[in-house]
Amino acid sequence: MKRAKALLFAIYALGLQAHGSDLVPVISKAVSRTVELPGEFLPFLSVSLHARVAGYVERVRVDRGSEVKKGELLVELSAPEMTAQVAESESKVQAAAADEAQATAQLTAAESTYERMKKAAETPGAVAGNELVLAEKQVEAEKALLNSRQQASKAAEAAVRSLKDLQSYLKISAPFAGVVTDRMVHPGALVGPGNDVALLTIQQVSHLRLVVAVPEENVGGIENGARVAFQVPAWPERNYAGTIARISGALDQKTRTMAVELEVVNRDGSLAPGMYPTVRWPVDHTRAALFVPKTSVVTTTERTFVIREQNGHAEWVDVKKGASDGDLVEVLGHLNTGDKVVRQATDEIRPGVPLGSQ
Repeated sequence: MKRAKALLFAIYALGLQAHGSDLVPVISKAVSRTVELPGEFLPFLSVSLHARVAGYVERVRVDRGSEVKKGELLVELSAPEMTAQVAESESKVQAAAADEAQATAQLTAAESTYERMKKAAETPGAVAGNELVLAEKQVEAEKALLNSRQQASKAAEAAVRSLKDLQSYLKISAPFAGVVTDRMVHPGALVGPGNDVALLTIQQVSHLRLVVAVPEENVGGIENGARVAFQVPAWPERNYAGTIARISGALDQKTRTMAVELEVVNRDGSLAPGMYPTVRWPVDHTRAALFVPKTSVVTTTERTFVIREQNGHAEWVDVKKGASDGDLVEVLGHLNTGDKVVRQATDEIRPGVPLGSQ
């Protein structure tokens, strides 16, 4: 029985030896390639316009798709009660100005009386001493009254300016040049701080942000200012390019990717926010990479490895797979250039099994 088992093992070993006799060297070569990554276009500037004061929509001068210039009038609101408030405040300004003028006249009269009494007091017995003191106190009281009326006048004028500033918010203008991408209101709608409905959405689409989630293994090649090519499904025959402008500098904890922003000039308007382009991201290695045939890499539920010939016997070497290059695949592990590995490797070739030479 023992001799039979030994014979079977010898036959099995010879079969594995014959199977694994085709050895190939590990080769080293420089890598210059790109990987395709998904991206997303965002507008360079985007804003939803809201009404700062309560009022009714009187007129909407634009609609979805309208191109607008910075400062262009977009929406007009009406608030009759605000007009009444402005008129009331202006009347208060006039009343305050009249009170100030009256206080000025009273001060002038009190100062004149005091000066006459002071002059008369130079003649002994002409004016009682307490009358001169009372006249002086009257001047001080009139000065205080005038100062109070002046402050009231300034407050009334400030109230008018504040109401007129609020009234200016009844006219809503474009904060930047762009395109109206959405319109949410129509004439007659009540809008204002208590109503969270936006009036319009404006986006700047002549200049776009292209956000790319770069995997952790590729972030080493990010270079600010570099040009990166991409394509969009809407225009598959066209090639576009953007410039790396902003790098987040941190990896997303869930996806293990780093957000990188490219700036894209959308001269002909063929690109739009929300598009998902395919970005040809450049991958640069500072050193040459090791490659083996794809058939040399064995992947099981527990590990990924190649079978190296070591002193004529099989040795399993754990590796990680990298980029593909035709029939070859990049491997990262404890291998060296020139090492011999089994071309057609399987997990049936156990460690220690004799291997033939190439």
